[in-house]
Amino acid sequence: MPSIHINIEQIQIFILILLRISAIIIFLPVFDSKNIPVIFKVGLVLSMTALVMPLTHIKPTDYLNELHLFLAAAGGEVLLGAAVGMLVKFFFGALQLAGQVAGYQMGLGIANVIDPLSNEQVPFLGQLKTLTALMVFLALDAHHLLIRAVIESFRMAPPLDFFIGSSVINQIVRVSSVMFVTALKIGAPVMASLLLTSIALGIAARTVPQMNVFIVAFPLKILVGLIFLGFAVPYLVVFLGAAFKSLAGDMLILFKAAASLS
Repeated sequence: MPSIHINIEQIQIFILILLRISAIIIFLPVFDSKNIPVIFKVGLVLSMTALVMPLTHIKPTDYLNELHLFLAAAGGEVLLGAAVGMLVKFFFGALQLAGQVAGYQMGLGIANVIDPLSNEQVPFLGQLKTLTALMVFLALDAHHLLIRAVIESFRMAPPLDFFIGSSVINQIVRVSSVMFVTALKIGAPVMASLLLTSIALGIAARTVPQMNVFIVAFPLKILVGLIFLGFAVPYLVVFLGAAFKSLAGDMLILFKAAASLS
């Protein structure tokens, strides 16, 4: 009668890989939506784990024989995966921030739409930039960079061989601070044009006091903002392509920071 041999060490390694990938998927801006079925997320995580595990070449270890050591390793995997997901979330948060600031300058601060991914009200310019970034993300095959970074994480920071310390936290803080710079770069064309428009309207108000600046400024700012938003689309696509590559580099730096403390 055939017997089934179950390797406990391989199962433990599979669980650790599963936890890291699960944390990454949960914190990604698209997959964190409640509208995506849970069964789809589970199937995606299991399939990615099954594909990634043969490529990691993680050697089994005897340190997982005790329960508290395995729980500590599992917690570390979740933290590292969440850190990777947060890096991506910070980047898309910069797009939302750029759209929100530009929308306020255009006088559209109260014009929000329902984001179908998060079921929350978001500025429609921020939603437009986010959807544009998602299309560029897929068109440039940047999701392949993300998958490659996930696989590289298990080579650079394998389970039980990394530490979440100050270097990792400093890297996350650095990327979060760059989020504001990224938002400024993305929204710079619209912000600069609207600033010059406000200056011109101020000069016109002083020159022609009879003109009702408030009535003229509202449609004019919307028109100028939309025109420069269209002009900035080619620049935005090129910038997003370079930003996605930089994001993959930030992930590798994060893995190096975690591995250097092990």
